[in-house]
Amino acid sequence: MNLTVAQLSESELLARIFPRLHAGTTTLLGPGDDAAIIAAPDGRTVISIDTQVQDKDFRLLWPNGSTSSGFDVGWKAAAQNLSDINAMGAIATAMVVSLTLPSTTPVGWVEDFANGLSAAIVALGAPQCSVAGGDLSGGSELVITVAVTGSLNGLDPVLRSGAQVGDQVAVCGNMGFSAAGWALCESSIPPSAHTPAMAQAAALFARPVPPLAAGPVAAKSGATAMMDISDGLLRDAGRIAAASKVRLDFDSSMLAAQAEKLMETAVELKENPLQWVLTGGEDHSLVSTFPASQILPEGFVRIGSVVSVDAAKSAVTVDGQNFEGAEAGALGWDHFAV
Repeated sequence: MNLTVAQLSESELLARIFPRLHAGTTTLLGPGDDAAIIAAPDGRTVISIDTQVQDKDFRLLWPNGSTSSGFDVGWKAAAQNLSDINAMGAIATAMVVSLTLPSTTPVGWVEDFANGLSAAIVALGAPQCSVAGGDLSGGSELVITVAVTGSLNGLDPVLRSGAQVGDQVAVCGNMGFSAAGWALCESSIPPSAHTPAMAQAAALFARPVPPLAAGPVAAKSGATAMMDISDGLLRDAGRIAAASKVRLDFDSSMLAAQAEKLMETAVELKENPLQWVLTGGEDHSLVSTFPASQILPEGFVRIGSVVSVDAAKSAVTVDGQNFEGAEAGALGWDHFAV
């Protein structure tokens, strides 16, 4: 029998969820009381929150016939929140999760979500982070909200506002793969027809792999500014530029190697892979700035430089020029775009 959430009480549903939630080392009191208690030995707490809404941030069924399983949605919910803590140079300590569930939601989907959330925490390298509690509610569509706390462990946070003229710009992690995977899901090419390269893009869209070890390493290595790439490289780098009152100039030749990895999928879909690299979000990689003399930490690749503001140019340029798609607003993901 395929149970739905409407066929269980809240307590019965929680009894199926709680055993699946990862218990890390920093939670002093986890699920079961009115609030959790999280250790904060640093004396400061980093905190972030993110929401996924059905048919806005994910689909249960995509045009090409692929599906977003509960495991996939749980994994992505963990990955995108862990990445925000990583981008501050911190490590995650705890999550709380709010689920809004239509009455027809299969109980198995919810159990699968909890499994995916916990699996991502461990597999992505944040085993110290507990799922410390949350909330359940009913609604007309699936909505998943995750808040995550983190610790700086004595380090200074890396902000968006610290980039200096003369710094080098570097990235760490995948670029453009999630955008390519999204394009495949929205296409007419069924998963059964995917080549290995296409399957990789689809997999990284469903379950992104942020470089969680890189944030604290970058902080220790003197990163002057840093940000998670969730809405696209151009858009998110533009936020660093605005906060730091500088311009970030990318070298297209340095991005070519990233785009080349996506060429097979781009040819099949008649797309420009460099567009995916520059404007695709949800890889949850890091874009950082470092002093020019700094040897980049392992995993970081230089893609450009921090230069002076030019009133005739955008906050982010490519080869010294405004990106040709900027006028059409094609800078990346916007939650409120039509």
